[in-house]
Amino acid sequence: MDVYETEVPGVGYKYELPVDGDERLVVIVHHDGKRDVYRRPDPDADSEKLLTLTGEQARTLGAVLEGGYFQPLELDATRVPLDGAVMEWFDLADGAALVGQTLAAAGIRQETGASVIAIQRGSDTLSNPEPGTTFRAGDVLVILGTREQLAEFEASYLD
Repeated sequence: MDVYETEVPGVGYKYELPVDGDERLVVIVHHDGKRDVYRRPDPDADSEKLLTLTGEQARTLGAVLEGGYFQPLELDATRVPLDGAVMEWFDLADGAALVGQTLAAAGIRQETGASVIAIQRGSDTLSNPEPGTTFRAGDVLVILGTREQLAEFEASYLD
């Protein structure tokens, strides 16, 4: 990722980081240690100030973002030894099309190629749910499939 640095005379330095498409995160580091954080949605838009941080707050936030407090599994950079398959957890919200359907009737594997390998229901885990298991609002579904299959599941059953 490219970080663009510009000196701001009498103020400090400005850093711009691309975050999503043309959107940029802009950080101005003042000579006194204060950091102003802005969001610029596109090159033609004005920047919107999000927050101001002290030096200590900025260092703590940096440590959190860097993984100093919790190191997440970076799935995009991780090799999964299941022929490209990954597991992902999906919350089943009220009103989702799956609520009230059985696993068999939903046809998830037939439609998407992804498999429901477990359902977390409150403090209970239903491993390898039976075809007659009925989905409930609040269930957390553990789905196994390729990234494409998981995206298809999410688009077809949760959106």
